[in-house]
Amino acid sequence: MKRRHFLAGSLAACASGALAETTVPPVPTPGARRPRAKPAQSPAALLARAKLGDAQMGVAVADLPGGASVLSHDAETPLPPASTLKVVTALFARDRLGADHRFATRVLRAGDTLVLAGGGDPELDTDGLAALAADSAKAAGGWTPARFVVWGGALPRLPAISAGQAAQLAYNPALSGMILNFNRVHLGWRCEAGCTPALEARADGRSPRAYSVGAGVRPGGGPWGHILAGGREHWDIPRGDLGKSGTRWLPVRRPEAYAGDVFQTLCRAAGLALPAPEVVESLPDGDELALRDSKPLDALLRGMLEYSTNLTAEVIGLSASGAGDLRQSAQAMADWLRQTGAGDAVLADHSGLSAESRIAPAVLVRLLARPESVAALRPLLKRDPLRDVLGAASRGDGGRGAPLVEAKTGTLNFVSNLAGYARGADGAERAFAVMVADLPRRAASEGAELPAGVLTWTERAKRLQRDVVEVACRPASPPGPVLAEI
Repeated sequence: MKRRHFLAGSLAACASGALAETTVPPVPTPGARRPRAKPAQSPAALLARAKLGDAQMGVAVADLPGGASVLSHDAETPLPPASTLKVVTALFARDRLGADHRFATRVLRAGDTLVLAGGGDPELDTDGLAALAADSAKAAGGWTPARFVVWGGALPRLPAISAGQAAQLAYNPALSGMILNFNRVHLGWRCEAGCTPALEARADGRSPRAYSVGAGVRPGGGPWGHILAGGREHWDIPRGDLGKSGTRWLPVRRPEAYAGDVFQTLCRAAGLALPAPEVVESLPDGDELALRDSKPLDALLRGMLEYSTNLTAEVIGLSASGAGDLRQSAQAMADWLRQTGAGDAVLADHSGLSAESRIAPAVLVRLLARPESVAALRPLLKRDPLRDVLGAASRGDGGRGAPLVEAKTGTLNFVSNLAGYARGADGAERAFAVMVADLPRRAASEGAELPAGVLTWTERAKRLQRDVVEVACRPASPPGPVLAEI
């Protein structure tokens, strides 16, 4: 937005040598005046203008430092946090685990058995597993294991992050301590005379076939089917959802079997022959052959916040709480949130994917406004995150008088949130949360991949968030009266 500056007045010189400096009031030029600033629209007015139907909005904005309220609209109303919950998870994990915490994936020799032991590394991919296979083959020398087992008991096993989602949604995979490629498998297909699906453990450098996962294509439409049988999983894919050719990621439901299958292939390529993998419940005692550490926690959190990876959030939250299941872990995080003084929240997970979680914007902002939160979280947040949807219209890069926004988005069907920090053109710092939800439409579209109208609704909600943040960061009007026209 361009701003015009009108100059009114003239320069005056000092006529008396007795005065070192004299200030003379400006003399108005006939016909010139400083324009009145347009009054900022209220959040309620902005919501009405956004054309979001029956959506409700909660807004909380606080000054930094100090946390004094700057702007508020239904700020104490709990709403679904979606992925803005990941900022709570990041601060919780950093407090409990420390910024330098790492997750280790190990290979052990236990008698005649080789053990692949997952330690919860959420970013372990096929390329990293290949490096571990090469190290294992070198350390094994000429040894040929009689058994090969995979252990994922470092974390609770979950069949999916959230129940009720469409089966094929890759952001809702199974979870255990053994993780590979975010527990996703890459599906590619070509449909000419018939459809030929291919499933791979794809990474930048290597893409071995995933033998533990199969797929077939059936005529017509309908839901995607998924079957677990005999240690394998199988996808039943409707032809109506496939074009002539294409690719997509699918969630993995048996992560230990998937990782073991891929590790066996990679070890064979490195010269170490392994028998078929078995999944075990207890970790055998053994000597370490090879080890691969994850990135430090802060680097994992930065990736989680930028790409909004649900699996990373759940792994980190479960590790921070040490709880035996996801509901207990989420409750432990809610207890921690209350202990910070931010307030109460109802939490069902660490990623925000569950429809059951509720948090008020004021609670989020009280957490964000803590000095220790600002220091820990702000360097990890994405700059101008609305640009991904709004392009240059996001106006969050700090240029041309716009605020500089560093924040986390949160999006579910008919839920759109933004929470983080903003710096106005006058240098004033703010912590903010803008949460928008149409709860009846949200409930009616639970688990659907792209319900009708959701893309337009979400774009409008994000424009609304942009406008609210701009109002909250609007510089104060310059002092002095508006000159009347002469």
